[in-house]
Amino acid sequence: MTTIDLNADLGEGFGRWTLTDDEALLTVVTSANVACGFHAGDPSTMRRVCELAAARGVRIGAQVSYRDLAGFGRRAMDVPAAELSDEVAYQIGALEVFARAAGSRVAYVKPHGALYNRTVHDAEQAGAVVEGVRISGGGLPVLGLPGSHLLDAVRKAGLEPIEEAFADRAYTAVGTLVPRGEPGAVVDDGDAVVARALAMACDRSVVAITGERLPVHAKSLCLHGDTPGAAALARRVRDELIASGVKLEPFA
Repeated sequence: MTTIDLNADLGEGFGRWTLTDDEALLTVVTSANVACGFHAGDPSTMRRVCELAAARGVRIGAQVSYRDLAGFGRRAMDVPAAELSDEVAYQIGALEVFARAAGSRVAYVKPHGALYNRTVHDAEQAGAVVEGVRISGGGLPVLGLPGSHLLDAVRKAGLEPIEEAFADRAYTAVGTLVPRGEPGAVVDDGDAVVARALAMACDRSVVAITGERLPVHAKSLCLHGDTPGAAALARRVRDELIASGVKLEPFA
């Protein structure tokens, strides 16, 4: 039986402002990437999401980011490697407090937005993220794009790399994500997202934006929580995967 994890970005609010439907998504996903305060999230939001995730048996992951609340962590930034390592460790530590208070723990780490994309091709920034994970202790697994410098650095550090795929993002011919500023970067047709999720999980493939069929090697499938109707779409994806004989369980 094919087995795959479903992850989504959660806790992406701040103060009175909310973005993701955390309660609904936590009835669907098996792993929750929780914003740690640098691109979104605040202490109360982090605590609430950890409590909900722990109550539902969903694994808690630290979604670390550049320090960019105004830009939602999606703006390119140049942060010295040592500073970035410290900031990654700081974010993981902050979330760990609330995860443990909820009777759970931080089970993995995933970079967000511009940091995620930067670590695909930038070995220094990738190494800095991994050093931050090491500083935080616990030898946590790290989610990333297959073939990225990030996962190479994870392997070299003796940590567990977790390859992931994106059902609602377009791919280039070389297997990287199409930048969000380009046409077609986000797949917003629900039927297409479901079909891509099934292909990724069952056929281990995806069609690039230029038409090539690419192999997919992923233990986890990401569904973004900040798109309109995200919770309902995630539920559709989950139901279709199960109906196709796919077993959903967390990797961590």
